[in-house]
Amino acid sequence: MSGSFAESTLATVRSKSDLRARVAAWRAAGETVALVPTMGALHVGHGALVEAARGAADRVVASLFVNPTQFGPREDFAAYPRDEAADAAFLARVRADLLYAPTVAEMYPDGFATAVRVAGLGDVLCGAVRPGHFDGVATVVVKLLTQAAPDFAFFGEKDYQQLVIIRRVAADLDLPVRIEGVATVRDADGLAVSSRNAYLDAAQRAIAPALQGVLRAAAQRIAEGVDISDACEDGKAALIAAGFDKVDYCACVDPETLQPLAEATGPARLLAAAHLGRARLIDNIALKL
Repeated sequence: MSGSFAESTLATVRSKSDLRARVAAWRAAGETVALVPTMGALHVGHGALVEAARGAADRVVASLFVNPTQFGPREDFAAYPRDEAADAAFLARVRADLLYAPTVAEMYPDGFATAVRVAGLGDVLCGAVRPGHFDGVATVVVKLLTQAAPDFAFFGEKDYQQLVIIRRVAADLDLPVRIEGVATVRDADGLAVSSRNAYLDAAQRAIAPALQGVLRAAAQRIAEGVDISDACEDGKAALIAAGFDKVDYCACVDPETLQPLAEATGPARLLAAAHLGRARLIDNIALKL
């Protein structure tokens, strides 16, 4: 790609007008643009998103915004880790071209009254236990996509339900952007990297990889012909036995509609969400049957 990185610190804009001016200048030079939306607390998973974006476009914008509308009243919005300086330094190292870090007032000015809701997709799995969460996600992502007007936007497959919802939103609203998923980045023991892994103490961190292990075991059993419902129920029990405090779900669904499957005769996705101390961990794997 023709974009270059020559600064030791990352250029930062905080208003949509400044963001649009930067993007317009790139477009005037014939360059393509990719967006990597984040909530900060960046790690190697975000680095993989930026790397994929750099491979697709000439310029990469990373946004940093802890979106209050996707947190429930008893969730961790106030405690969510924030360190803009560290995140900006990380993005500079992975060669993003611009950081867009708007304030809450910039994103949700006085009088803001609109929400984007994806019926069906946003009401199941995580949406069933976090009411309104995906309305907040869909709304802020639509705003970011219209503000940055990128050719591509990159999201991690770890948040698989989110990825499916954003693809549906972009298609339904005719947004001129290509939504790209990037494979989950994992630690050596299989745990999906996540900002919320920082909430785990040493003992919990030792338990956490069981989430991926249980999903793989359930997938294997389904592939061998075990009833999907039985495999998922056994998966929930295995997570509790491994030391998880609570399991929100372990489900095998259609990879596009997210509806539960009674039998596995084609592509499917196995997803789980479970609580371990302060952390709510999610993971998923593809089934090709």
